[in-house]
Parts: sequence; structure tokens; C-alpha cells
Amino acid sequence: MAKPGRKEQATAVGSRPIEKSPAAPRRGARQHRIQFADRQRSWRRHHLSVAREALLRLKQTPVASLMTLAVLAIALALPGFLLAALGNLQALTSDWDPQPRIALYMQTELGDDAIDSFSRQLMLRDDLASVELINREKGLEDFRRYSAFADLLERFDANPLPAVIMVLPHNTDPLAMPLVRSELAALPGVDEAQLDMEWVQRLAAVLALAQRGSYVLGGLLALAVLLVVGNTVRMTIESRRDEILVSKLVGATDAWVRRPFLYSGFWFGLIGGLLAWLLVQLALLLLATPAQALADLYLNDFQLQGLGIQGSLIMLAAATLLGLSGSWLAVSRHLREIEPGDV
Repeated sequence: MAKPGRKEQATAVGSRPIEKSPAAPRRGARQHRIQFADRQRSWRRHHLSVAREALLRLKQTPVASLMTLAVLAIALALPGFLLAALGNLQALTSDWDPQPRIALYMQTELGDDAIDSFSRQLMLRDDLASVELINREKGLEDFRRYSAFADLLERFDANPLPAVIMVLPHNTDPLAMPLVRSELAALPGVDEAQLDMEWVQRLAAVLALAQRGSYVLGGLLALAVLLVVGNTVRMTIESRRDEILVSKLVGATDAWVRRPFLYSGFWFGLIGGLLAWLLVQLALLLLATPAQALADLYLNDFQLQGLGIQGSLIMLAAATLLGLSGSWLAVSRHLREIEPGDV
């Protein structure tokens, strides 16, 4: 009789078949796909950390940082103050007509009817673009309002001011205007004829020249800001040379190494721009009272204006951009000179 096999023996021992034990959980490394949102969170977290660290490093060297910020603030405040001053001057002269007009001062013994008739005759001339009559009462009112010598009128029993006719010729060529003035001065009833807007044209030319000069000065000072920030970042790179070498040895990319220095330039530009804005506002505040006293002699509604919201934002944005540009130029140049293979 044949002996039972191992399988039959195992089955005969118990009433139930032997069950296999459950498999133990698999251990070891697992593959995990990094999502785009995870990368964005990590990128933002790293930028915030680097920006905070760059700001703290400025506090670690307060004397050097304050000196750099003072130079940046002065360099940025000068063109800002010039542009603000020019803006106020342009606002002051915006109501002045730059077109060269001829003022005809009529004889004081002429009556109002005769002056009205004379002005109507001038309107019929083809060589005149416009004719405006300022009678004696209107001239007296304007003199009392704008002149600093209005008290002198109290000494006169009657209105001493003559009627004035403002004439604008069609041909405003500088060579033709004196000929028209001489012709009008020879008319009966005209006491004197003047080209009274020449000084406004000179002022407009001076303002245009000053504005162009402020742009040139702003460009030169912007170059100075680039050099100051670039030199400061260069010295920071040299002081952290060993740290940069170690970072590159462990596989850090140039973008990762460059990031802290870019944020240093960002903070230099932004804080320097804020200090420059404060300097401009302080200078305008100190000049507000004497400027208002001077403006009251001519215009009652003029007020000294600051940079405004738009000008302030432009100033801060330009300062920040200059800080970033200066640090980018310095980092891009000097990081190429620091390589692990050169040690």
C-alpha cells in the first residue's frame, strides 16, 4: 500500500486546510510626483525667506547700510525735487498766454464810446486775429487784485489807468511783430503800443531748458545709483565668497546663488527711494510758506504742490528698478569669477 504524500498528510491532520498568512506591507522608497502647486508654494516660500534674510543682513551692518542709503537718497532726491519745482512753475504759468500780443494803451481823455468804436474798427482789419478791449474799470479791478501797489490808487480822485486793447496779429513772426506794433502805435487815439508777452516767451524757453537739464541730471544720477548699488553688492559677494563656493559645490544653480544679492539691491533701491521721497516732501514743505507769500502778490489761488500719487509711485518704482539693475549687473559679472574648479 502506498504511503500518503506530504499534501495528504497535512490535509489529514486537521479538518481545515492550511491558509497562507497575509503578505507583509512593502517597505522602501516610493515614487511621488511633485505637483505644480507644490512647486509654486515652495518657490514663494523660498523668495520670502531670501527677501527677509536680505533685509536682516542690512541691519547687521548698520553703518555701511546707512551710508549707502544716504547717498542713494540724495542722488534720487535731486532730480525729483527739480521735477517737482518745474511742475509747480509750469502750473503757475499755465494760465498765461504765450502768444505774443500787442497792448494798445489808449489816451485817457478818450471816452468809452470812442474807444468802443476804435476797437470795432480794429476787428475789421484782416491782419488781426483777435481784438480784446479791457476798459478802465476792468483794468482797475485787475490792478487791485494782482498788484502789490493797489494802495496807491487811494491817492487818486479818479481812475488813472487807461483803457487797453489787446491785439493778436495773424503773423506772429518775430520780425513782423515790430512792424505791426509801429503801425498800430501811429493810429489816432493810441498813446503807446507794447509787445508785452516777450518775457513770458523767455520764461517758457527757460523752463524748457531747465526741464531738459533735469532729465540730463537725472540720467547722470541714475548712473551713479547703479554704480553705488553695484559696488555695495560686489563687496557683499566678496565677503560671502566661501559661502558661494560651498553652495556651488553642492549643486546650487546660479539663479539660486544670485537671488539673495538681487533682493539686497531691491531693498537698497526701495528704501533709498522712500528716503528720497521724504527729502523732497520736506524740502517742498519748507518752501511752501515763502512760495505762497510770493504767489499771493500775483495769484490768489496758487498752492505749492508735491509729487502727487503718480509722481511718488514713479519715483519709488524707478528707485527700485535701479537697485535691482545695479545688483544684477554686479552679480552677473562677479559670479562668473567664482567657480569651485578655480579653488
